[in-house]
Amino acid sequence: MRHLFMKLFTWERHLFQWINGRLHNRFLNFWLFYLTHLGGATSTIGINALVWAFAPQPWKTAALQGLIALVISHLPVAIAKKLYPRRRPYLALPGTNTFHNPLKDHSFPSGHTTAIFAFTVPYMAAYPGLAFILFPLSCLVGFSRIYLGLHYPSDVLAGAVIGANVAAWTVALWV
Repeated sequence: MRHLFMKLFTWERHLFQWINGRLHNRFLNFWLFYLTHLGGATSTIGINALVWAFAPQPWKTAALQGLIALVISHLPVAIAKKLYPRRRPYLALPGTNTFHNPLKDHSFPSGHTTAIFAFTVPYMAAYPGLAFILFPLSCLVGFSRIYLGLHYPSDVLAGAVIGANVAAWTVALWV
């Protein structure tokens, strides 16, 4: 079993280094640096709050579900960051590309990825046609976290699973 974990860890590190190193260019540096902020607290809370305050139904309901999913989804994220204090890639792997003033807390799971999935899933549930835009956008936010040297692929995957599942349950249990 230990051998399997070492193989997975090595494969993940190689995938991280390919995304963070080989794909780096000026175009992606610019766009992914800004796109990553869509998964931040200011964007996810702010956009949902504005939609909830000013949009008609059923947008209002999707926004409220998104806000609730954001709050609930960050409880397991906070717990996991305490239980699994994984160092961010730019701190653990020499030569990692990152940007100025990167985060210094633990990397597992990705909070930005959790937030963007918790934010977008209620809108995709209310308007399935939006999934063609919102799902790739959510995946790009997660990808940007790897590209910017802040998370390993498994951090992003865990964040996506947590955010999407909490949001799906929030929508499913809505009365």
